[in-house]
Amino acid sequence: MSFQAYLDNIKGKTGKGPDDFRKLAEQKGFTKKGALTAKAGDIVAWLKEDFELGHGHAMAIFALLKGVKKEGDQ
Repeated sequence: MSFQAYLDNIKGKTGKGPDDFRKLAEQKGFTKKGALTAKAGDIVAWLKEDFELGHGHAMAIFALLKGVKKEGDQ
């Protein structure tokens, strides 16, 4: 599955896209001015609890927030 497919599935399940998760992460204090300040485990726990995402989908959002992956990546 491509990275973009993960993002599409997440949006289908939560109604939220990458920009929404960036804003929410900033509000939660997981990022500061777009730079990641939290550990993967903290992000994954938040996404599992608040959005019922599985581990793989939560890690996709973590990769997005960390800047390792971006929208449209394979």
